[in-house]
Amino acid sequence: MIKDAPGARLSLATIFLFAIANLPIGALAVAIPVYLPAHFASHLGVPLGIVGGAWALVRLLDVGVDPVLGLVMDRTRTRIGRYRLWMLIGAPILMLATYALFMAHPGIGSIYLVGWLLVLFLGFSILTLGHSAWGATLSTGYNERSRVFGIVTAVGVIGAVTVLIFPIIARSLGHTPSQGVQDMGWFVILSTPVTIAICCLRTRETVSPDLGHPKFRLRDYWSLIVKPDLLRLYFAQMALTLGPGWMSALYLFFFTDSRGYSGEQATLLLLIYILAGIVGAPVTALIAHRLSKHRTLLLTASAYSLGLCTVMLIPKGNFWAGVPMMFWCGFMASGFDLMIRAMLADVGDEVRLEQGQERLSLIYALNTLSGKIAAAFAIGLTYPLVAKLGYVAKEGFHNTPQAIHSLELAYIVGPIFFVMLGGLCVLGWRLDAAKHAQIRVELDRLDAGHALYEEAPILESLGGGPQTPILTSGVPDAASR
Repeated sequence: MIKDAPGARLSLATIFLFAIANLPIGALAVAIPVYLPAHFASHLGVPLGIVGGAWALVRLLDVGVDPVLGLVMDRTRTRIGRYRLWMLIGAPILMLATYALFMAHPGIGSIYLVGWLLVLFLGFSILTLGHSAWGATLSTGYNERSRVFGIVTAVGVIGAVTVLIFPIIARSLGHTPSQGVQDMGWFVILSTPVTIAICCLRTRETVSPDLGHPKFRLRDYWSLIVKPDLLRLYFAQMALTLGPGWMSALYLFFFTDSRGYSGEQATLLLLIYILAGIVGAPVTALIAHRLSKHRTLLLTASAYSLGLCTVMLIPKGNFWAGVPMMFWCGFMASGFDLMIRAMLADVGDEVRLEQGQERLSLIYALNTLSGKIAAAFAIGLTYPLVAKLGYVAKEGFHNTPQAIHSLELAYIVGPIFFVMLGGLCVLGWRLDAAKHAQIRVELDRLDAGHALYEEAPILESLGGGPQTPILTSGVPDAASR
């Protein structure tokens, strides 16, 4: 096992103060696919076909946003930093759209739904893209990147767990499920400015020097699209988003109508699934130190699929019998995104060596784009599919056994197929710790002839000069952290 260079390791406090910005992002990552579509379809009375169509249309309209954002982010240089500025821009956009959607009243139409979903996903894209690219620059160490994204993932899981508690609290207080969804929205609205402020106030930005042609050329863009390693990760992201996203879209319907759980029991099981990620994310990062990132991703994908195969063996309505399966799947699923994001950071180093320019924002943007396409199909395919097969989601409607069986097949087969496909995308991966170490040696040699800058936290930037030169190699001085 190859160890990272001295100075590559960050303090836990440094990572946590950065990772805290993922709290509202993680909350929305669960609330949007699991609760918001079902809220529109059941409580607000929007037909399933319109809900699914709106989600698919918005995702398709949104596909061009991330590459443009990535290009602009990579070329952004301001007094308060690169990614920090975009995090501050994305926060109010996200808050406004969250209010419009989570506090919506019955009678809204497709235009209202599509319009505000576009705004919501714009803010979500800015925050997720800026945070991911920023996280990739915190450390250049192969193993440390797994640790950084492991903690970022764990914080996102805490956000997801928090919003899942709201329906349980709402029920105990005699509130309706729709009030529980509104509580989720208020949590996101109130936590976003606080967590983004902490991240921006307390986290530095490392700005790598330009080693080659200063302008972005079309052939550079095309090379990122067709680069084999990036293509494999893009397809892996697509499949590993579509699998759990497919399951999330049908989760409430499946566990209540097929498995006989109450809404509260289904929410508690989902809470266990999400909670497992708090343990699964850092443990997966540790496993990656031993097995390497791509083998860990393949392992978690296989284990997730095996766990999901047991869902129909659980006795109907037996809460405790469902706990082990949900914990197992949640534990394994927590490794999907963090492994891909850590692997993208490694490929980003290779790209900078090849092109002489930092392309992290654009790399993450293209990866996010693949995830958005998958998310569009997760809602846009599953809802119309089960509706076509005879399943009706309206509250109080009694579905036929045949419709329930169709729901069961859709819930199980789709996720297993796509998750295994995502794992197979990285089979035979070659950019391991040894090769990445060679890339870092070459980058550090080239960086030695340039000034490497670290943008100070925002309060320091506003109070003095915007940059502090680091005259060492490509790994920022640990004392400066």
